[in-house]
Amino acid sequence: MRNTDILISGAGIGGTALAYWLRAAGFAVTVVERAPEPRPGGQTVDLRGAGRTVVSRMGLMDRARALAVDQRGFAYVNGAGRITARMPADSFGGEGIISEIEILRGDLARLLYDATLPDTEYLFDDTVTRLDEDDDGVTVTFEKAAPRRFGLVFGADGLHSAVRALAFGPEPDCVRPLNAYTAWFTAAEDLRLDGWMLMYNEPGGLVASARPGRLPGEIKAGLGFRSAPLAYDRRDISAQQDLVARRFAGAGWEVPRLLRAMRAAPDFFLDSMAQVRLDSWSRGRAALVGDAGYCATPLTGLGTSLALVGAYVLAGELASAGGDHRIAFRKYDEVMRPYVDQAQQLPPGGASGYAPSSALAIGLRNLSMRAMNHWPMKNVLAAQFAKAGNIALPEYDRLAAAGGGAGDRG
Repeated sequence: MRNTDILISGAGIGGTALAYWLRAAGFAVTVVERAPEPRPGGQTVDLRGAGRTVVSRMGLMDRARALAVDQRGFAYVNGAGRITARMPADSFGGEGIISEIEILRGDLARLLYDATLPDTEYLFDDTVTRLDEDDDGVTVTFEKAAPRRFGLVFGADGLHSAVRALAFGPEPDCVRPLNAYTAWFTAAEDLRLDGWMLMYNEPGGLVASARPGRLPGEIKAGLGFRSAPLAYDRRDISAQQDLVARRFAGAGWEVPRLLRAMRAAPDFFLDSMAQVRLDSWSRGRAALVGDAGYCATPLTGLGTSLALVGAYVLAGELASAGGDHRIAFRKYDEVMRPYVDQAQQLPPGGASGYAPSSALAIGLRNLSMRAMNHWPMKNVLAAQFAKAGNIALPEYDRLAAAGGGAGDRG
């Protein structure tokens, strides 16, 4: 095969899944990750649709189910904590807002990471700073490690991808902001969740949420808000927390408790909501997978499925093409483009539905949620949730023997 030495930037869900399938096809894989170790914790993500099929083909579904978080469903609450609308986890065949299988992002990434060992090389606490491509490969310069040669370089490094910036151009040329931000963190708080993910809206585009974690006494919290693009230091956690605290000053429900817990959280993370829109996910010997290439935002609930499916298809097409990246990248786009296009269609209301600006808008949104089991809302929501499985996932001969077998659908 050609291009047998491959570098992946990013050891999250997309990067580790890609490493798994490439190694299964016989490629030599190195993964570089800015974090000093696999990132633990994080919020829950959905295993649904074609993403679930990919995990099943890895033979990892039983272990994924064992790590799943037990949740009863999703509910909106008012300032007094009274539920105003709810969607149980078994709604829409277990593919609703809370899916049948919810797993912490860190748990899923760790499961995939462990499955790549010991045959994958990892460079933690480092990142790519320069790509010099020629006819035979790419010379990669790292922040810390010595420069090395690879046949291909794949960016699986998220919304703010270093590989995308180097190979495709500045972030503003690739990213479409939704003018919303969300902070996620873990809190040791005794909120009465009773197994539900609770979400509270306040006029001004404020959103607070709390959902059960996997461990007793642990909740996964979120504080989101609408805003024009903000400039802030992504490494200055204290300043980011100050920003969130100012936005939520005086907010009701359990927000004061969540703000206090935020200060002590070990995994606080603030980021913008934005979509990555590109005409092509490859440039020369570089290609993108997951959020780096086609971030759909958390509003769609399809980011994990896109990352898992994209990793499987990219590896499968590269293996089928004998390592010829020009053929493989073209096929990767052909298979994934329709799936990505529909996944990036936001649910009704988009960011304004997630964070309504007025009390009237909040009330109307809750009313529409209470009508979810009746026409026309039932059809609208069913179409949104069905997107996760709307792809004819190819069977790749070179990958079929790698996991539990293509016949295992989990």
